[in-house]
Amino acid sequence: MNHAPLFETHEVTNQSPPLVDYDAFAADRALVAALEREGAHWHAEALHRDGRALTQPDVLALADLANRHTPELSTHSARGERIDAIEFHPAWHELLRRLRQEGLHALPFEPSARAGSMAARAAGYFLHGQLESGSLCPVTMTFASIPVLRNEPALYERLAAPLLSREHDSRDIALEAGKRSMLIGMGMTEKQGGSDVRGNRTRAHALGTPGRGGDYRLIGHKWFFSAPQCDAHLVLARTADEGGLSCFYVPRFVPDGRKNAVHVQRLKDKLGNRSNASSEVEFLDAYGVMIGDEGRGVPTIIEMANYTRLDCVIGSAALMRAALVEAIHHARHRSAFGAHLADQPLMRNVLADLALESEAATVLFMRLAGAFEQSASAGAALRERAWRRIVTPAAKFWVCKRALEFTGEAMEVWGGNGYVETGPMARFYREAPVNSIWEGSGNVMCLDVLRAFEREQDAAHALFDDWRDTASAHPALGAALQTLLTSLTSDPASREASARRIAQQLTLCAQGVLLARHAPDEVAQAFIESRLGDARGETGRVYGTLPARFDHAAIVRRAFEF
Repeated sequence: MNHAPLFETHEVTNQSPPLVDYDAFAADRALVAALEREGAHWHAEALHRDGRALTQPDVLALADLANRHTPELSTHSARGERIDAIEFHPAWHELLRRLRQEGLHALPFEPSARAGSMAARAAGYFLHGQLESGSLCPVTMTFASIPVLRNEPALYERLAAPLLSREHDSRDIALEAGKRSMLIGMGMTEKQGGSDVRGNRTRAHALGTPGRGGDYRLIGHKWFFSAPQCDAHLVLARTADEGGLSCFYVPRFVPDGRKNAVHVQRLKDKLGNRSNASSEVEFLDAYGVMIGDEGRGVPTIIEMANYTRLDCVIGSAALMRAALVEAIHHARHRSAFGAHLADQPLMRNVLADLALESEAATVLFMRLAGAFEQSASAGAALRERAWRRIVTPAAKFWVCKRALEFTGEAMEVWGGNGYVETGPMARFYREAPVNSIWEGSGNVMCLDVLRAFEREQDAAHALFDDWRDTASAHPALGAALQTLLTSLTSDPASREASARRIAQQLTLCAQGVLLARHAPDEVAQAFIESRLGDARGETGRVYGTLPARFDHAAIVRRAFEF
C-alpha cells in the first residue's frame, strides 16, 4: 500500500502566483501617456528598463529585507567614543544605489537636464515607490535641498559634485576624506512645537561674523530628525532670544574631520516606513553654516518642503498603484463561488473604483511635476504657478488621505493573505499614513491652500479660467467648479472652517479636468460622476459603489494588463 509522506498536506491550488517579471512602466497606460504629454518622451527607454528591473524577484525581495531588518543605532564605540553610527541591512543600500543610479535625487538639476526632466524624474520616482517607500525619504530630501543650496554659491560649489553624483557611497566619512556622494536630511520639528515651528527653541551662536554664510554653534534638540545618517541636514534655529528662525546647513562632520556634535538619542519606533531611520537628536555646540538671510529660515526651508510635498503626492500615488496591480492580479487568479474574483460583478466594481482613483492620482502628480518645471522659467504662464503653489498642497492633502482607504480596500481583496506580513499588502497599508503626516499634516495643507489662494489670486483666476473651458462640456464638473469658487470667496471664518472640503473639491476638480482632457471618455465620466456628479449620493466614501451603467471591466483592463 502506498502511503503519503508524513506531514504532507493537500496540493496547493487556487492561490495567485507572485506578480513578477513584467514592465511596470509599459503596463501603466496613464503614466506612459502623461510622460509623453509632459515632454519627457526621451526618458521612456530608461523607464522601460527600470520598469522591468523593479519587478524581478530578487529586486522585490529587497523591500522585504530592508523592512524586516530595520536600522540599528550604536551611540558609542567599544572604547567609549561617541560615534552615532547607524547600521542598515545591505538591502537598504542596494535600494539607494538603484534610486541614485536612475538620478532620482537630482535629475532635473543635472547640467545635462533636458526639458521635461521634472516629469521624467517623477515617473521614475513613482516606479521605485511601488517597490519600497522608506528608501525614498533621503532621496527626496536630497532632491529638495538642491534648489535651496544653489542659492548659496560658495557652499554649493563645494557640494555640487557629491550632491549630483549618481553613485551611492555608503561610507560614514567626511566629504573631505574622499566620500564620493552625499545625502541631505531635514530637521524642523521640536517636541514642544510640531508643525508650529515658531515654537522652536534651538539656539545658534555666531562663531565669527554673523549672518548669511557665517559659522555658528547650535544648541538644542530636534524631535523628528529625518535620516540621521545623512551627510548633512538643513535645520531651523534662533539667533536671538526674540529673533526669527534662521536656516542652517549642519554637516555630519566638521571641517577639521571630527564628527559633528549632533547626538542621536534614539531611533523612532514607527508604524511604517521602517526601513528608514528617523530619530531624536541633541545639538551640543553642533557646527552649522547659515543659509539664506538671518530671520528668514522658514521661507528658506519651505522651498525645500514644497518639493518634498510633491514627492509625498507621488509616493502615495505609488502605493495606490502597487496595491491596485496586486489586487487586480490576485482577483484574476483567485476563484470563489465558481468564478474568478475579477469576473464577479461586485469585485469588478471595487477594482474599477480603485483604478479610477489611481489613474486620477497619476495624471495629477505628473501635471504637478510639469508645473514645477514650467513655473520656474521666465515668463511662465500664471496657471503654472497656480498648479504649483495652490494645487500642490491640496493634492498633498487629498491624495495622501485617499491612500489610507485605498490600501485598506486593496488589502481586503487579498483577504487573509493580505493581512499577513509575508505578502506586500500589510506593508503598503502601514506605509500609507506617513505622507499625510510628514511635510505638513492635513490641516496645515488645507490652510496653506487658502493662504496661497489669497496671495496668488491672479494665478488662481488664470487656472480656473483654463479649467472652465473643459468643465463646460461636463455639467457635473462645471457645477463643482462653480461651488469651489463660491467657497473660496466666502467670508474668512467660513473658509477656514471649510478648508478641508475646499482642498478636497479643488483636487477633485483638478483631477476631473485632467481626466476629461486626457483619459478615455468612460474613465473620465465614471470619475466625474462618482466624485462630483449625481452619483455621489450613491457612492459615498466606500470603494466599489460605482453605478452599474459604467463598464467596470473595461476600466480594470485599462488599469493593468501585461
